Amino acid sequence: MQNSVLQQLLRIIRERQLSARFQPIIQMDDGQILGYEGLIRGPSDSTLHSPINLFQAAAEHNLSVTVEHLCRRIVLEQFKALNLPGKLFLNVSPECLLQRDARHGETLDYIHEIGINPQRVIIELTEYQPTHDYALLYEAVLHYRKMGFEIAIDDLGEGFSSLRLWSELHPEFVKIDMHFIQGIDKDSVKRQFVKSIQSIAEKSGSKVVAEGIETQAELLTLLELGVACGQGYHIAKPHPSPAKSISAEVAKTISLKRSKMPAAYLDQHQNAVTIKHLLKTPPTISSSTLNNEVENLFLADPKLKIIPVVDNHIPVGIINRHNMIDRFSRPFQRELYGKKSCKVFMDSNPLTVEQNTNLQQVSHMIVEADPEHLINGIIVVDNGNYIGLATGPDLMREITKMQIDAARYANPLTQLPGNVPINQHIDQLLQQKIPFQACYCDLDHFKPFNDVYGYQRGDEVIQMTSKIIVQHCTSDKDFIGHIGGDDFIIIFQSDNWEQRCRDILNTFESEIIDFYSNEDRERGGYISEDRQGKKVFYPLISLSLGVISARVEQYGSHHQIAIAATEAKKQAKRLLGNSLFIDRRKEVATSV
Repeated sequence: MQNSVLQQLLRIIRERQLSARFQPIIQMDDGQILGYEGLIRGPSDSTLHSPINLFQAAAEHNLSVTVEHLCRRIVLEQFKALNLPGKLFLNVSPECLLQRDARHGETLDYIHEIGINPQRVIIELTEYQPTHDYALLYEAVLHYRKMGFEIAIDDLGEGFSSLRLWSELHPEFVKIDMHFIQGIDKDSVKRQFVKSIQSIAEKSGSKVVAEGIETQAELLTLLELGVACGQGYHIAKPHPSPAKSISAEVAKTISLKRSKMPAAYLDQHQNAVTIKHLLKTPPTISSSTLNNEVENLFLADPKLKIIPVVDNHIPVGIINRHNMIDRFSRPFQRELYGKKSCKVFMDSNPLTVEQNTNLQQVSHMIVEADPEHLINGIIVVDNGNYIGLATGPDLMREITKMQIDAARYANPLTQLPGNVPINQHIDQLLQQKIPFQACYCDLDHFKPFNDVYGYQRGDEVIQMTSKIIVQHCTSDKDFIGHIGGDDFIIIFQSDNWEQRCRDILNTFESEIIDFYSNEDRERGGYISEDRQGKKVFYPLISLSLGVISARVEQYGSHHQIAIAATEAKKQAKRLLGNSLFIDRRKEVATSV
């Protein structure tokens, strides 16, 4: 029998016949996933499938360190392959940590090899036998901390020496054994134990993780006690491909604890205004102009600050009034340079931009360039030919004005333009007789999700949606507005607008599932109570896009565009799942 187990064990090691499972650990104050505990399973058809049997057999055959290193590698590989968010709680026994002949840097080397930041990995000390050499263990933990790892102690209250380990090692996380969590809602002694541990943790700088949460009542009790983190079957079971979000039931339980966390996106209105908007046309000179003549131009016009130097429509430099007057005020400078070319005092490397460059891009150029450019101004060209000058003060004034307008009219959650700039943009395109496509975007089944999962989670879905839309649009042609709630508008001028719509839907479909548990994903929705207390099945959130082609001969104002786009959106919502409806009726009428 012993030989049979040993052969199984050796085959498992040789063929890497182990698989990883991941169980989420959540932050109790907001329901976000802090990270995942990496668990291991042996072959499903083997007596060593259970990790308890696996490690017991490894210990009996002096293969504990070998098996544990293999487990560690497989968990790290799968964590990376699944692209899971947050931290990884990696089980390590003190025995393995204390192996004098083990390479201390092996785990770190492998983590770097597969591309995981050590700061995302938490060494979870799991006791399989008593620990006696605390000084050596402390030295080993200190070594791991220097490499960037955090430390967690597993099964507080159950292990041989967990309380002393806590005292000696000062871990970042302390996991309370499930014995003290299960039935805590009915047991005052367990509540007092957890309350005491929570109090010690707050004073020592550790975070408590409650293991083994199996009922809603236990979760509610732990929330009342202020426990920082939670883990257990009620939250999510270990899974080879775990969800990146909690279930509707858990979300609803803790939603009252959540606070709002708005995100910000750059107001794209800043991208609509170009440097041409600030164009001025001061007098220009050629590079052959003498310095005495340049001085006379400045003396004749006290308001003249900058003179562009242009040869055959090509800008070659800028002369700054202050620099010119300052140089001529020095002894013998006028006599030496007065009859020489202005190129002597000219800045031959001015900041030059094309007329259609937006002000946001220009401001970035100013920040990265020599500060003198902000004083001298910006040369504006059309395909390389000089057309005018924009001054630094005018640029700063316009950017400040845009920021004030953006803050005034932007949606506070996404920072995308609201109704006023949306309507202005549509009317401007209609007045300029520029054709475009108006795409109305609306989330389906969002309201029940918002009610069940809480406003913060709902806000995160809206922010994710706006981010996806921005990602698949181009700032120089497309305008994105946030009408309010879960409604967005895209004003497309891109030729490939239809493909962009389909890309938005595909990305949304792949990302929205991260807001649901594995169980909810598999059944395509979740069950919750409505306001009358009845159990109701709600589908997963989907996105509907309704598009109209806007032509000047058909529409005269943003009001008409809004009515038509709203009707197209209603048609899209009649389709199942993530859907795109394109109203082609007026296109056909026009072509006929």
